[in-house]
Amino acid sequence: MFDLEESYWWFVARRKLALDLLATFAEKPAPPYDLLDLGCGTGILLSEAEGAWHGTGADFSPLALQFCRSRGLSRLVCADGTSLPLKDESVDEIVALDVFEHIEDHAAAYREAARVLRPGGVLVMSVPAFRWLWGPHDVALHHFRRYTRAEVSECLKTAGLVPERVSYAIFLLFPLVILSRLIEKLKPGPAAASLPKVPGWLNRWLMNLVNMESKPIQAGITLPWGSSVVAVARKPKEA
Repeated sequence: MFDLEESYWWFVARRKLALDLLATFAEKPAPPYDLLDLGCGTGILLSEAEGAWHGTGADFSPLALQFCRSRGLSRLVCADGTSLPLKDESVDEIVALDVFEHIEDHAAAYREAARVLRPGGVLVMSVPAFRWLWGPHDVALHHFRRYTRAEVSECLKTAGLVPERVSYAIFLLFPLVILSRLIEKLKPGPAAASLPKVPGWLNRWLMNLVNMESKPIQAGITLPWGSSVVAVARKPKEA
């Protein structure tokens, strides 16, 4: 992740969409905002968010946090998503990119995110889509589940959050994702994560393609299919 996050099309496009959605749905009139990067990994999003956001990173992996420190980040906590060492209503925004599928008790993690959000604050999240796409990639990455749009909406509502955007993403490339997942299932040997190498020109083309389909999501258009579910949910101002 640390080697690829700054340039690989999937990481870059996913991060750009999340930051754009955070800026669009921010409750405060002007930055900086108190941001929690839940499942911050190696810290690239926090690095890019500096200035507009006053960020804190949370991850259960000490190794991930070590990579964060190598980027010069210091506001870090080693924690599980179901038990965050943060005060109630202490952050304006949360971003959780491909995190909830890694947590066995994901209902508790959604509730915990709602707990630390200030009234009016937003959660921007993504998770992998469709159980029927389950394969070696999910096993290698220690996933517990994949989601539909309806399931994500229900999880957010049950936690006390109000969904404002819930859409599939990676829409145009979805047929290729299906094909690659089918091929993975036929391969012998242990499960392995799928992150195929691509030449520079193709990496740029894929990045532009995914960025293009992100515009309708920001505008409120729900894409009917995709390999990920992207959502924005707000904590009500009055509980």
